[in-house]
Amino acid sequence: MTNQSEKRNTPSLPHSVFSADWLRQAESLAAQETGISLFTLMQRAAVAAFHLARTTFPGTRHWLVLCGHGNNGGDGYEMARLAKSAGINVTLLAVKGHKPLPAEAQAAKDGWLNVHGTVENDDTHWPPEIDLIIDGLLGTGLVAAPRAPYDSLIAAINRADVPVLSLDIPSGLDAQTGTAPGEAVHASVTLAFIGLKPGLLTGKARDHVGKLHCDSLGLRSWLGGHAAILQRLDATQLGDWLHPRRPCSHKGDHGNLLVVGGDTGFAGAIRMAAEASLRAGAGMVRVLTHKEHAGPLLTARPELMVQELNERSLAEGLEWADALVVGPGLGQKAWGKAAFKQVSESTKPALFDADALNLLAITPQKRQNRVLTPHPGEAARLLGCSVKDIESDRLLAVRTLSERFGGVVVLKGAGSLIAQDCGPMALADVGNAGMATSGMGDVLSGIIGGLLAQRLSLFDAASAGAVVHGAAADQIALLQGTRGMLATDLLAVIAPLVNPDLKKKISANESTTTFSAGRSGHA
Repeated sequence: MTNQSEKRNTPSLPHSVFSADWLRQAESLAAQETGISLFTLMQRAAVAAFHLARTTFPGTRHWLVLCGHGNNGGDGYEMARLAKSAGINVTLLAVKGHKPLPAEAQAAKDGWLNVHGTVENDDTHWPPEIDLIIDGLLGTGLVAAPRAPYDSLIAAINRADVPVLSLDIPSGLDAQTGTAPGEAVHASVTLAFIGLKPGLLTGKARDHVGKLHCDSLGLRSWLGGHAAILQRLDATQLGDWLHPRRPCSHKGDHGNLLVVGGDTGFAGAIRMAAEASLRAGAGMVRVLTHKEHAGPLLTARPELMVQELNERSLAEGLEWADALVVGPGLGQKAWGKAAFKQVSESTKPALFDADALNLLAITPQKRQNRVLTPHPGEAARLLGCSVKDIESDRLLAVRTLSERFGGVVVLKGAGSLIAQDCGPMALADVGNAGMATSGMGDVLSGIIGGLLAQRLSLFDAASAGAVVHGAAADQIALLQGTRGMLATDLLAVIAPLVNPDLKKKISANESTTTFSAGRSGHA
């Protein structure tokens, strides 16, 4: 039972994300190199999970612990022992396996039996008074849909109207890709052990993980000596990219952005992208669009420069611009194709979205000066595959896109991924379901374009832009919820996010005021 209205993740989560396969092997390696036994690590995991359960669900008094036939089940046995010793009523169901339990899991089971715990069969009827479920069925080694009896137990968990804490990962969720090939637990809370795996943050993760926590089990220093496969990004890092402006700076210092698109009927797309780029801090924004849109755009946002898109105005705009945004509302008629061809020859930093991506799929080319921002459907067209193929391994998809088309690619979705050709990869751990509405991609294009105009690198502009975009939606969701969110709602909250120093100034002023008041009170 997951409360989708709660904020899923907290800034205290680690920012490094490691391969699920590597983390499975790393547990034994860490034990050898640090002199800690695997059973000690299992005990640490159980202690961490027990304390999380007590603090998150303090009123629960009857726990149902479900143990699989592996070390994930061993975590469950050890956690059950701690709960029983603390006076909590525990019912433990275990799945029988064809092989003996791993040594650590067997030791944990013996510890449970030594405190007079009982092990019920997996088909035992669940007591009606249980108020918390501990999911220790399947760990991070899942490679296919769960089979019997795991599938029926997972389905029963999802039918139960009680909170669920999953150990390391919700059973049935792929730890590397975030896919759910069959039944998968919908957890209220998940506690990841040692490090974060990609499958906890992208793919279908947000449907299953609930609120995510992570405990390094005392291996943080050891883990810091190993390379992560990607970085988790959130709003706490915006200050790393966006620094205070010089007091004497002028609009020319903050970049000229050219926004190209908006065929007949698509004025909204080009307007949202252009305004978002202004809100993101671009110094000057010139829009080249269909002539019928010029008047309405200037009336709605007079800060924009708007001209009719033709071969001459585009050539002049390309010469003037520091960066480009191409595609919102561009269409695929001769008008849009001609503009796309002309823009594709530019070597200036550019963002391609929407119909620019569809046209790129028709005439593919590899260039290193672009940011591409496809959703899964556009990504499938670019790679000549199905959306299902893209979603089955989003990390592989974004890496393949960056290698095939060059530059930087932002694969949009829940847990948007950012990859640079032969370079780093990141995940924007922001955003919510309210963003599933028309125009959100246009706003993202404008934000990233505005940052490109301010001379951020392709990867930094894509990373910071994706975070600003999702964080803005999160702020709107806190105010009004996710249903009914509009893309234009985000425009009002972009500016505070691209000025992260503003929050520090406010905090400093508040601290000074509080301190002064305190001294006055004692005078």
